[in-house]
Amino acid sequence: MVLRQVLDAFDVLDSATVDGQRVAEMLTNSGLGDVQVERVTGPNGYTDFVKALIPGRDGRSCGGSAPTLGIIGRLGGLGARPERIGFVSDGDGALAAIAAAMKMGQMQRDGDTLPGDVIVATHICPDAPVRPHDPVPFMASPVATAQMNQFEVDDRMEAILSVDTTKGNRIINTRGFAISPTVKQGYILRVSEDLLDIMQWTTGRLPAVFALTTQDITPYGNGVFHLNSILQPATATPAPVVGVAITTEVPVPGSGTGATHLTDVEQVARFCIEVAKAFGAGQCSFHDADEFERIVTLYGEMTHLQQHSEAGS
Repeated sequence: MVLRQVLDAFDVLDSATVDGQRVAEMLTNSGLGDVQVERVTGPNGYTDFVKALIPGRDGRSCGGSAPTLGIIGRLGGLGARPERIGFVSDGDGALAAIAAAMKMGQMQRDGDTLPGDVIVATHICPDAPVRPHDPVPFMASPVATAQMNQFEVDDRMEAILSVDTTKGNRIINTRGFAISPTVKQGYILRVSEDLLDIMQWTTGRLPAVFALTTQDITPYGNGVFHLNSILQPATATPAPVVGVAITTEVPVPGSGTGATHLTDVEQVARFCIEVAKAFGAGQCSFHDADEFERIVTLYGEMTHLQQHSEAGS
């Protein structure tokens, strides 16, 4: 279980004064030795990017051959102060990622080292702006999405789980979480059967998958509608990316407070850890590499969908 870590992380993140250094201290106290913090200022304020490396016993960081998993907690902000008081729904992605990192650090300290490296990244901002969105308002970020990708997407990540609150829509109507089809270099690929297995094992329920459109996997700022920012990391990497959406049955504003369901966040954190175990051991594939090569041979590259177009801005 990861509930203790979720509760401890929530107590720290649900604060008007939380910053990256406090989160880094919490991660370090959980047994992690490589935690980086960098403050970045944008047009709407600043945020602290936090990145933690959990080294695997056969990970790249020690010269091994096990692949590296990235876990990115996507969000606009943890809070919408001064407009709203308290932790907002949009912060759930960061909460899940940080709790997973804490648990993996404690596992390592207790002798349960994962096979491959895991890199966890997110950002900490207690006072992000709110922006209009249909059907409910979204949280914006103090910095641009391209800057977020620059600090959160790491070249060492060979596959990425992008965890994001995805409650402000009518596309996925289930309480808990859902995963996306795999996205790689502009292609929306088939849903990973391995991830579906892990999802149903960790939840004890039938797996849920949310729909994606081409618009959703293009960069923000191009003038087209996006479900949310969950697949924005896919615009900045050649690695396969899967969105892990924390969901509800009804549309909930990203700026809504009192809307975090800690048991759902715990399931997501536990899912991410189980994926990390299996991926590092070579027992979980995000996509079929041979099939992807054939698709590209037949239909060509789609990497232009990863590029920002000023024409639509």
